[in-house]
Amino acid sequence: MKNHGKNKGEYGYRTSHRKMQLCMVAFGAVMILIQLGARGFTDNSSVKNILTVMAVLSVLPTANVASPLLAAWRYKTPPEAFYSRVHAYEEHFMILYELIITSKEAMMPMDAVIVHPTGIYCYCTSERADAKKGEEYLNGMLTAHRLDPDSKIIKDEKIFFQRLESLKPASEYDDDGSVEYAAELLKQLSM
Repeated sequence: MKNHGKNKGEYGYRTSHRKMQLCMVAFGAVMILIQLGARGFTDNSSVKNILTVMAVLSVLPTANVASPLLAAWRYKTPPEAFYSRVHAYEEHFMILYELIITSKEAMMPMDAVIVHPTGIYCYCTSERADAKKGEEYLNGMLTAHRLDPDSKIIKDEKIFFQRLESLKPASEYDDDGSVEYAAELLKQLSM
């Protein structure tokens, strides 16, 4: 069966994922209402109790889907013009899009992440996110996974594009597999 949605790290993921989550929450809510409504069609108290328990048990999985949906609601897919500008660099190095990295202190929406042999360069759009704490968190996760702790969170779009332009193509460096490994780790850390 073909996946019509976007995968983590692809442009359009936030919008695609949000639609899927909305459908899942709506389906869960409808199922809860159906189960509660079906109670009115029976006089058997055992059946009413079973339908009530089923409805109550349906709340938890629905809430588990709704919670991250609400937490990430304000983070939208970046404009097409931003994507077009960044996409031009994909032939030179790996770029991930639309990750939302979460730590205990913050949610950090990364519109684009360059995973390069010289480090990881993230463009974070949240004004509330503390770049220094975010870098400490990412570097700690990289170290824990035996990768070089070389991440940088950039909050200014102009500086991010200057960094993009200053990087040499990844092909000029020896590939030890750490770029791909780091990219997979970032996807796992993302909502």
